[in-house]
Amino acid sequence: MSLPQMPTAADAADCASEPIRVPGAIQPHGWLLCVDAADGSVVAWSDNWAGLLGGDPRDGLATFAASMREQTARLVDGEGALSLGLCVLAGRTLHVSAHRLGALVYLELELSSAEPGARAPIYGLARHVVPLMQRTASVHEVCAVATVEMKRLTGFGRCLIYRFDPDGHGEVLTEACDEGYDAYQAHHFPATDIPAQARELYLLNHLRLIPDAHYTPVPVRFADGRSAALSLDLSQTQLRSVSPVHLEYMRNMGTLASMSVSLIVRGELWGLVSCHDHAPRLLPYQTRMACEHLGQLLSLQIEAKEENEQVTEQLRLRQLTLAMVAHLADSDATLQRLVDEPGPLLRLGRAAGAAVILNDQCWCVGDTPARETVLRIGEWLAHHIEEVAHTDRLAQDAPAFAADMDTAAGLLAISISRLHRHYVVWFRPEIVQTITWAGDPRKQALPGGALHPRRSFASWVEDVRGRCTPWRPAEVHAVLELRHALIGIVLRRAQEMAEVAAELGRVNKELEAFSYTVSHDLRAPMRHIAGFVDLVLELEGQGISDRGRRYLLHVKEASAHAGLLVDALLDFSRMGRSALKRTWINTDVLVDDLVAEQASAARGGRIEWVVQHPLPRLWADPVLIQVALRNLISNAVKYSRTRDVARIEIAPIRDERGAGLSISDNGVGFQMKYVDKLFGVFQRLHRSEAFEGTGIGLASVRRIVERHDGSVQAFGEVDRGARFSFVLPVPAQ
Repeated sequence: MSLPQMPTAADAADCASEPIRVPGAIQPHGWLLCVDAADGSVVAWSDNWAGLLGGDPRDGLATFAASMREQTARLVDGEGALSLGLCVLAGRTLHVSAHRLGALVYLELELSSAEPGARAPIYGLARHVVPLMQRTASVHEVCAVATVEMKRLTGFGRCLIYRFDPDGHGEVLTEACDEGYDAYQAHHFPATDIPAQARELYLLNHLRLIPDAHYTPVPVRFADGRSAALSLDLSQTQLRSVSPVHLEYMRNMGTLASMSVSLIVRGELWGLVSCHDHAPRLLPYQTRMACEHLGQLLSLQIEAKEENEQVTEQLRLRQLTLAMVAHLADSDATLQRLVDEPGPLLRLGRAAGAAVILNDQCWCVGDTPARETVLRIGEWLAHHIEEVAHTDRLAQDAPAFAADMDTAAGLLAISISRLHRHYVVWFRPEIVQTITWAGDPRKQALPGGALHPRRSFASWVEDVRGRCTPWRPAEVHAVLELRHALIGIVLRRAQEMAEVAAELGRVNKELEAFSYTVSHDLRAPMRHIAGFVDLVLELEGQGISDRGRRYLLHVKEASAHAGLLVDALLDFSRMGRSALKRTWINTDVLVDDLVAEQASAARGGRIEWVVQHPLPRLWADPVLIQVALRNLISNAVKYSRTRDVARIEIAPIRDERGAGLSISDNGVGFQMKYVDKLFGVFQRLHRSEAFEGTGIGLASVRRIVERHDGSVQAFGEVDRGARFSFVLPVPAQ
């Protein structure tokens, strides 16, 4: 079955604009008198006073108001009605209640049927019903007890309790009814049956009685002659006349008398106890107060049982959270480790799938949308989450994901960072819900345009699609606790890494100072060795055998090579110590000079140079960049000299990271599994006999690039060549 066309915004607006707080009239089973709170003068009264007092009631009303002056003086503005006891007027015994609202005191009188010395029904509640309610184990059980007791207490033919859902619809939980009454248990009533402003009144007045749906409203008049309609606030008045639309609703339902008692849990309207009768029924004031008291007791029981259930659920979920946190603490504490133990992660959200999103990466477990969709959900969350977000109808909130209802009809997500897209997300699939309404919930408009309530309350079945099982408050609370724990772990690991980085920085500085000192102190001995070898050969050359001469030449070559290593190490150490002197570098000119330098030193080898001008301008230290480029270009020449024709290509790089250069050759290349060794000090992938060098050149390149906050990369294939590239950030100009 397709979704019904529910009442439109215009329909709701008509209900919301109905003047139910200021109807200008009361129900006829009582009398209303409004007096000035300051001086006790009569301000307004209901028209039926004339029938009670006879003739013009003004003098009698003034006398009555004066007699109530002492009792009404203790009323507090805004509080509910207070019973002032019984009085006798015109030979009738009347019950009087009063409340104060603003500058007015409202006195309400009803005929009293209480017999002298009769015990009020409220005592029976305290003695029999409260113990029954305390022995129940669930919200449903306590509501069942209260339903039976409310029906016994009032004598109404049907009594039911229904709870409001987050959309304002009501679901009947329990019911007790006589033969001949329709049963509505497990039926739903649409939110439009009780508009928002009516629900607000249930928070003010916890009990509303309509003894006869066929009543004729009694107008209220002001003493100064102005109209009471739309000006006299009857919000807290028990006798307030109700909407004609609601009276028609009752008659269509076959109900001539009704009573509603508010169930208020944690300050919000949780639901209603609703009583109906096929015949008119007027309840005495004392019985109504007992019903209101029963409603308050039931509200307290519901709150206590829901909190007990929530605490039990939270304890279970907290154990899962602790298990997940312990697993992370034993690992490297990266968020993706959450998916290594999918059981606790999925059970925490009672979810079919979950994902960890870190910017443009994600790790999924269970039934989730495709990776690309999960990343798009991460982008959507960036605009819809602060700490936690949840929805049981994702397709409605984000239509772009409507095609993924089989895995993501709803989601629950927490944010780990305010700067990055770091989220943990739980997914639930679509669950088709079959809802039985008490009649077609669509309101019917007559040709004239007037709004009327539905005429039939026969069961009307609807299949609701596009939703998952709603997320419970305990689940939302649990993932928030997990969020706080994850942030704590991340912050603690960040602090540990900062401490390690600081220690590494200190050690690096010490190593740089040590290498500088060692390399500086070794230069002279290396030169002395070479010098003394030359002296020995010159002075004693005639007496030295050919073998001895060959050994001395090996010593001289080794000392020369050691001297080169010492010089390279000294230069490498200076790169980390000297301050950067940045300027804009014209790399076209720099590269052409270096190409010419290498071409002249190529010793006759054939080299095909391909330079893709124009090359980017770089914001860097020109001396250090020249060293880096010289190392990269000379390496390309060196490792491609075995080719008949060496081909070296220098190309520009421009991307979101910045600008840089790429140097490619067709030389001997290397295996990519050794790429991490390339940029280490004294790391070589080829024998020194085949390719000379110190093993410091690429380490110098990486140090220079990283000092400029850039990045360097290498790619190679054996006997196919290599490509080295670096990118430096470009400042805003």
